[in-house]
Amino acid sequence: MKIITHKRITDLKIPPAECYTWVSEMIANKKNALLPPKISMKPTDGVFCNVMPCIINYADGGRFGGVKVVTRYPQRVPTLDSKLILQDSLTGEFLALMDANWITSMRTGAVAAHSVLQFAKKNFKTVGLIGLGNTVIATLLVLLSVRPELCLNVKLLRYKGQEKAFEERFSAYDGLHFTECDTAEELVRGSDVVISGATYLPNDLCGDECFDEGVLVVPIHTLGFTNCDLFFDKVFADDYGHVCHFKNFEKFRSFAEVSDVVNGVVAGRTSDRERILVYNIGVSMHDINFAAHIYPLAEEGAPEIDFEEPQEKTYI
Repeated sequence: MKIITHKRITDLKIPPAECYTWVSEMIANKKNALLPPKISMKPTDGVFCNVMPCIINYADGGRFGGVKVVTRYPQRVPTLDSKLILQDSLTGEFLALMDANWITSMRTGAVAAHSVLQFAKKNFKTVGLIGLGNTVIATLLVLLSVRPELCLNVKLLRYKGQEKAFEERFSAYDGLHFTECDTAEELVRGSDVVISGATYLPNDLCGDECFDEGVLVVPIHTLGFTNCDLFFDKVFADDYGHVCHFKNFEKFRSFAEVSDVVNGVVAGRTSDRERILVYNIGVSMHDINFAAHIYPLAEEGAPEIDFEEPQEKTYI
């Protein structure tokens, strides 16, 4: 088994547009993934450990599987941490133990960007961003790599000075105009798209009256917008099994999976007046797909570990 570190992955300099291609292909071919719902354990408030398995059958006959474990500890830097085991599911061979922090941020950002381009109203101009960490940075990087011609008013929710670092990060993009907001209400009002990357929100962020007609809301960690469940026109998600337990699921006016929209099974946005909510809860098919693409690029020269597994059938 190889060890593939965070540095080894980042040294590959995989373009954001490539990340968008990988998630787009996986969303379109979701039927090829064995995707049980993640196990989410929350021992204390604000702390979680998610265990996320998946097996993907590829068109060329290959089959990759694995498990990602992602944890959140508020006192840790960074707060989120991810590790992944990749397996050749045809032979049962474990291929790699991988740091999955870059994978988690980039696949999540790419999926959020995919949702914006799939469900935002035509000619959207104003985007509100909450929680300006790695995932939201990745979202905007991917969005601008796929649609470099976009000119956007980007509203940022002020929080511990993150907005200044965020503006500096994207200062080279001439098409972006930044506005800083002190409250969620100020940010949401007038936004065509609202994206939240906050990993912990104990309550909803603002009242129903703040959401304009035609708004698209993408709460990446499914937090802060449960009031929208009850009056938005359409709700989409990346997987039924991951959201069917939501407390308001039976009250959604309309629900479908994003993959069904992409494949023409159901309609997506049909009017620029529709309020749309997209719960991309984060599914491991993207993690395993990213790992399967990265492994052949990163394995050469990666250190190998021997677990000294038992060689005899009976070892007890």
